[in-house]
Amino acid sequence: MADQNKYEVPSTKAADIAHLVTRSGLGAIPFAGAAAIELLNIVVTPSLEKRRNDWMEEVGEGLRNLEEQMGVVLEELHDNDSFIDAALEATTLAIRNSEQEKIEALKNAVLNTALPNPVEKSLQVMFFSWIDTFTVWHIKLLTLFHNPKGWLQENNKNLGGLMTGAMSQLIETAYPELHTKSEFYKQVWKDLYLRGLVNTDGLNTMMTLDGIVSKRTTNLGDQFLKFIHDPIEN
Repeated sequence: MADQNKYEVPSTKAADIAHLVTRSGLGAIPFAGAAAIELLNIVVTPSLEKRRNDWMEEVGEGLRNLEEQMGVVLEELHDNDSFIDAALEATTLAIRNSEQEKIEALKNAVLNTALPNPVEKSLQVMFFSWIDTFTVWHIKLLTLFHNPKGWLQENNKNLGGLMTGAMSQLIETAYPELHTKSEFYKQVWKDLYLRGLVNTDGLNTMMTLDGIVSKRTTNLGDQFLKFIHDPIEN
């Protein structure tokens, strides 16, 4: 059992975060000067501090799990440039994000980089860029089409007596809230296709049931999903 106290997260004073907010460009705003900066600090700083602390606690707990369950030697991460780069990038993105699904993806990316033989640096940079720019729906659709049959079974969904149809019907069965948002999810799908993460362009081509529930992620898509999923469950 790892010593739970040796990796305690150091506290950050509100003044430190306020300083970061000011350095990010607010000091250059020529309106109301210091008073405007101070007002924004009062409004924003507590949330920033909470996000930072919550994030560090989640990552710290994840690292302890890697140590206990996968034998990762945490002390060696001090000299692991790939891990340090990933931790810094993910922390920046996590603090400015409120969506738990994306925060979870960022945490898992950091943990996966702590393992032996992480993805190469160029892919790491690309993957973090995608986590930042993708919506949660990009990740959900990519996950769905990585293993449609397994996803439907795990989530107690089914396509009824459908014999032929289109992949759009799978999406709307999996996520009924998208039923009236076809333009939106088609744009999400186009984003995934243009980045080479899925191998099929359109969603409305008629096909058999086997075709509808076939895997559509590419090798690159599979790599990205592995990067953002819990390494203990991978």
